[in-house]
Amino acid sequence: MAIRSFKDLEVWQIAMELAIITYEITNKLPTHEKYGLVSQMQRSAVSIPSNIAEGSKRTSRADFRQFCLIALGSAAELETQILIIQKLYPRVKLEKSLETNIRVQKMLTSLAKRLKEPELPKTKTDQP
Repeated sequence: MAIRSFKDLEVWQIAMELAIITYEITNKLPTHEKYGLVSQMQRSAVSIPSNIAEGSKRTSRADFRQFCLIALGSAAELETQILIIQKLYPRVKLEKSLETNIRVQKMLTSLAKRLKEPELPKTKTDQP
């Protein structure tokens, strides 16, 4: 399948899922966390697919790679916040969030490595 849009990227799709999971989790937190962990977690979670999308629209592989690395940093930030929630609010179920986050981090690491490699020249069979 050809990648025509960032929406075709599996890592973007899973990062979107992670953002939704994060919103579901933060809705379960106490209201006094609204301007603390809730706000920070939501911004981190939204930043991940947003940076993937923005980077994919840049004109160079190096730029796309840089945005993937920024998304990776946001994923690490979100993982840290999830671990804080785990300690402060042990009744909140976080397994799916942690698993999805780790998956996104692995995929972003792999994508960033691939984007660092030189692009292969297109052959006649690669062209539509």
